[in-house]
Amino acid sequence: MKKMQVPLSDWLVKHELIHRSLGFDCRGIETLQIKTEDWDSIAVISYVYGYNYLRSQCAYDVAPGGFLASVYHLMKIRYGINKPEEI
Repeated sequence: MKKMQVPLSDWLVKHELIHRSLGFDCRGIETLQIKTEDWDSIAVISYVYGYNYLRSQCAYDVAPGGFLASVYHLMKIRYGINKPEEI
């Protein structure tokens, strides 16, 4: 089966930035898993690549007293665009 990737995921792979694709949501937006220690690098690179808006969706405890998982949408916001690209 051929692995589908969005341009940002391809770019992250090319630059050896570790992430994992979790598939696509019902709107076709790829979901990426990023380790906590890699978040800063991924956020800066995403901004350089044009993703200039970070929207927090939710956060939850993975296990009582354990890690906190957060879900974000990164979007490219530009004037005159009604449906911005997002991951």
